Amino acid sequence: MTPTVLEAINTQISNEFSASFSYLGMAAWCEHHNFLGAGAWLRAQSAEEHGHAMRLLNFVLARNHPVRLQAIAAPVSEFGSLGEVFERALVQEQAVSQQIDALYELAFHEKMFAAMAELQWFITEQVEEEQTVRAIVAKMKMVGHDSAALLDLDRELGARQAPPAERTTT
Repeated sequence: MTPTVLEAINTQISNEFSASFSYLGMAAWCEHHNFLGAGAWLRAQSAEEHGHAMRLLNFVLARNHPVRLQAIAAPVSEFGSLGEVFERALVQEQAVSQQIDALYELAFHEKMFAAMAELQWFITEQVEEEQTVRAIVAKMKMVGHDSAALLDLDRELGARQAPPAERTTT
C-alpha cells in the first residue's frame, strides 16, 4: 500500500470512530429527553460506525501495515429538537460519503486495487446509510410538532436491531 493511501485510510478509521462518537452523543441527548426509541436507534448506529472503523482497521492490519489512530473531537451534544438530531445525522452521513468517495478516488489513482475492493463495500453502505437517515428526516418533517405522531415515530425507531459486531482480529 502506498504511504498516501495508508495515511488516508488511517484518517478514515478516525473519521469512522468520530461518526460513532457523534451518534453516541446524539443518543445521549435523545435519551436525556426521553426519546428512548431514537436513542436506541442512534446507539445501534454508533455501534455500526464503530464496526466500520474496525473493518478498515482490520484491513490495514491484514495488509501488514501499522494503524495510526488519531484524536477525535468531542461530538455536538446539544440539539433544539429530535428533528435537528436527525438532520445533523444526515449531514454527517453525507460527509462520510464524500470522505469515502475521495478515498476511493485516491486508491484508484494510486492503483491500490485491494483498497478499492474494500472501499467498494463502503460506497454501497453509504448509499444505504444516507437513504435511511433521509427517510427519517422526511418523517420528522411530516410529523412536525405532533406529539402523538412523534411518539409513534420514536417507537418505530426503537424497533431497530443492533448490527452484528465486526470481527476484532485480522
